[in-house]
Amino acid sequence: MVDTEALAQRSIEILARLVAFDTTSRNSNLALVEFVEGELARLGVTSRRVPNEDGTKANLFATIGPMVEGGVVLSGHTDVVPVDGQPWTSDPFALTLRDGRLYGRGSCDMKGFLALALAAAPELAKAPLVRPAHLAFSYDEEVGCLGAPSMIDEIARVLPRPQAVIVGEPTSMEAVRGHKGISVYRVTVSGREAHSSLTHIGVSAVMAAVRLMALLCDLSERLERDADPSSPFLPKGASLTIGMVEGGTASNILARECSFVFDLRCPPGLDAETIIQPFYAAAKAMDAELKARAPEAGVRIERRSGTPAFAPEIDGDAERLARLLAGDNGPGRVVSYAAEAGQFQGAGFSTVICGPGSIDQAHQPDEYVEVSQMQRGAQFMGRLIEALCR
Repeated sequence: MVDTEALAQRSIEILARLVAFDTTSRNSNLALVEFVEGELARLGVTSRRVPNEDGTKANLFATIGPMVEGGVVLSGHTDVVPVDGQPWTSDPFALTLRDGRLYGRGSCDMKGFLALALAAAPELAKAPLVRPAHLAFSYDEEVGCLGAPSMIDEIARVLPRPQAVIVGEPTSMEAVRGHKGISVYRVTVSGREAHSSLTHIGVSAVMAAVRLMALLCDLSERLERDADPSSPFLPKGASLTIGMVEGGTASNILARECSFVFDLRCPPGLDAETIIQPFYAAAKAMDAELKARAPEAGVRIERRSGTPAFAPEIDGDAERLARLLAGDNGPGRVVSYAAEAGQFQGAGFSTVICGPGSIDQAHQPDEYVEVSQMQRGAQFMGRLIEALCR
């Protein structure tokens, strides 16, 4: 029998260590990876890195238990979103306990789950497992789920086929069976600088970009109107938002360049590229229009990421297992945020999302996970260990 109270306390201690690593996506995650490798090595567990192209970041996966089929993958990402400009009331990279809440960047999204997996590792290592637990920690999830695919490929290639993948995004320790996909696009409009009084010889990139953004606003409204009313998602249909706009030098200069970034989130069954084909056509027409006025002007669209949706499985092994471990008898749940679950599912693995904390706290100043959620997560891990011994 696993002492889940001790496991919960150990997970909080590990969470403090993990939060102290500033793994904002623009930074390397290697210091955290080295820490995890060290923790596992002390248990006699060998880890395997899957680095990015320049070696500045790495995924990490490891197996505890026999190398046989039917194991469970515990998956989470190591990176966090920035704290820049957010009004934190405590150091975001120092775990702070107040009123039953553990504050710190990533405490909820999603180092809490990583801490639970690492806290369970000593218990897994000494238990008489008949099926393995696989730890799978990725990089760059927060900037488009960029790191996980190479790790998933390696897992599929070198590990015995697991029964289930549990992605520990914050769900209040309830099983989630589906999420939307997300595609992120950057649009760059080039113009020709001139005095703002000389609109006949210059081309304002900002003015052209505004026209394109207006088309996206119209598309966003249409997607909302056309949403399937029976959809379980909130918002129900695909959603489109423009998140960043940059451009211009001064109010009296026709802007040479303007760029903006938008994301399109689609429920399973809808394809982002198909939805924005009319926008591509409008951008192509504008590109020709601008080049006719100034050869150096134009429009360029870059798809920066495309994370697939996660579709509910019919009687999925992973959801069934997660419900059993979490004591979750509630309705089937889906979420509108994107995660790596769709990537695991795309590789043929039965997948579920289940982790501590609420997505309502993610990406916020004073992000927190409740101590009670870590305790519930510890109970989940205790039941998982027992299940892997049977």
